[in-house]
Amino acid sequence: MKRAGMRKSAAPRARTARSRTSAAGSRVVDSLEEIERSGGDGTVELGGGATLTVSSLGKVFFPRDGFTKGDLMRYYARVEDAILPVMRDRPLVLKRYPNGIDGQSFYQQNAPDSVPAGVRAETIRNEEGERQRRLIGGDLLTLLYIVQLGAISVDPWHSRVAQLDEADFTILDLDPGPKASFSTVVEVAKLVKDELDTLKLTAVAKTSGASGMHIVVPLEPGLSDETAVLAAQLVATRVVARAPRISTIERAVRARPSGTVYVDYLQNIRGKTVAAAYAVRARPGATVSTPLEWSEIDKGLDPRDFTIESVPDRLRRRGDLWARAMKKGNSIRAVLDARATTPKSRR
Repeated sequence: MKRAGMRKSAAPRARTARSRTSAAGSRVVDSLEEIERSGGDGTVELGGGATLTVSSLGKVFFPRDGFTKGDLMRYYARVEDAILPVMRDRPLVLKRYPNGIDGQSFYQQNAPDSVPAGVRAETIRNEEGERQRRLIGGDLLTLLYIVQLGAISVDPWHSRVAQLDEADFTILDLDPGPKASFSTVVEVAKLVKDELDTLKLTAVAKTSGASGMHIVVPLEPGLSDETAVLAAQLVATRVVARAPRISTIERAVRARPSGTVYVDYLQNIRGKTVAAAYAVRARPGATVSTPLEWSEIDKGLDPRDFTIESVPDRLRRRGDLWARAMKKGNSIRAVLDARATTPKSRR
C-alpha cells in the first residue's frame, strides 16, 4: 500500500476518493473544496437544513505532508458512514491542535459555552460524578465542528449517554516501550488473539494510528465499567504469563522490562478513551486508526500504510470491519471462569 508522500502545495484534493463517497458526503466534500479554494472561510451545507461556518481550511495541519484542515474535514465527510456510528451517543474527549500537529496542543473535556445550532452537547456526570456539559458524537455537523475547533482525532467514551455506567466493549491497548519494535506489537497481538480464541471471545484489532494497536472485545449489554476492566485485566494477565519477555502489565514506565509491550487494560476505566476506529491521529502522514482483518496482522503490517488518502478506498474494498465485528457482544462468563487458571510461560 502506498504511503502518503510530501505534498508540493496545500491545494485541495477532494476528488481523490470521490467514487467511494456517498452522494451526501460528496456534496459536503465539494462544498469544503470550493470554500478552501476561495480563501478558506465560508459556510458548508450538510443537508437537512444544517450548516456550519468554517474558517482557515487552508491552514496546514500536517506540515511534513502538506495536509490542511480542509483535507481533514473532507476525509471525515468521505468516511462518515463508517465513523459516525462508532461515536454515536458517546461523550467525546478532544485534543485540540489549533496550529497543527507541530504546534501546542491541549485537552478539552467540556463543550464550549456556545455551540452552533444542531451541534449536540449534553450535561452528564463525569468520572468523578461532577455534572459537565460534553459534546456528543454521532452526526457529521458535530464531527466537522470538532475539526473546526482544531481537534484531529475523535476519542469517544466506551459507554453511551443513556447508560454511562455500562461499557459496550473492553479494550486491550498494546503500547510498545521505547525499545520494542512494531513487529513485537504484532507478536503480542497474536498472543492476545490466541487467548481470546481459548476463551471463545470475538474481537476486532485496529492500528492505533500511532505506534501500537487496540484490540476491542464487544460486550453484551448491561455490563459495568468495572467488569470491562476486569475482563481486559484477565486477558492481559494470561498473555503476560505466556510471554513475559515481550509483554508486561507493569504500570510504572520505569519498571517495565526493556523491549516489552505494555498490555494496558486500564483504558477501560470510566472516562478513559482511545482514538475511535477510522479517526485520524496527530501524527506525520495523517495516519488513521484502522480496523484490520486478523490475517493482516503479520510481520509485514505497517501502521503508516493507513492514512487519510488510503483508508476511504480500503473501506470501499474491504467493507466496514469494525461494524461487522461489533454486531454481537460477547458473554463475559468465559472470561470470569478463566480467573482460576493461568497459562504457563512459553517464552
